[in-house]
Amino acid sequence: MQLTWYGHATFRLETANLSVMTDPHNPDTSGYKPYEQAADVVLMSSATDDFHNNGHLIPGSPEVVNTLNIAQQDGEIGTRTVQGLAVRAIAAMEVHNHPLHDPEQNAMYRFELDGLHVGHMGDVGNPLSEQQLEFFAGVDILLALAGGFPTIALDDLMVLIDRVDPKVTVPMHFRTLRYKPRNSLWIDAFLDYFDHNEVAFACDSTVSLEAGKLPEERVLVLDYV
Repeated sequence: MQLTWYGHATFRLETANLSVMTDPHNPDTSGYKPYEQAADVVLMSSATDDFHNNGHLIPGSPEVVNTLNIAQQDGEIGTRTVQGLAVRAIAAMEVHNHPLHDPEQNAMYRFELDGLHVGHMGDVGNPLSEQQLEFFAGVDILLALAGGFPTIALDDLMVLIDRVDPKVTVPMHFRTLRYKPRNSLWIDAFLDYFDHNEVAFACDSTVSLEAGKLPEERVLVLDYV
């Protein structure tokens, strides 16, 4: 599986048979580069947040899915199959004291691709409940909100990482030279929670990941496209 980080919460995951994009930001407002690669499926944590819901900007004719709808179809957790991809989602909320607007509901989601269980934290801004922590049990790759406010605090994020113990955590949604949201943290604040030998730097925006041959380090830091 090829994993590419487009900045913020946007990743492209590609296998020989399927390509998936997550939470597309708007390059006009984020400062990251426009999307050039097509996708088969676009998964969004909500349909209302302009930094997470721009499926219409992805080239090709992808099937765009609001995972919050999946979460709400059976209460707070739901499952839907999209082009053969089984997507599970659980409802979450933005930070309670959001600086720009009232907190909005969104979803965290997970799926299995190429034998790897991938979890995406959406845009959650609060400590996770027991149900939300259990939702991520067994993930191999955690796409983790590592920039702090207005998403989950790093101490609360580490509760999830230590509880679930994903094979690889890939940080996202942190402050970069391209995108510097007010009060967000640089990546070093997150990396301070780990020993140096637990962190690997890809030095690229795309990495190849294979079940059974994942990096030994707990954290894999990608560059953005």
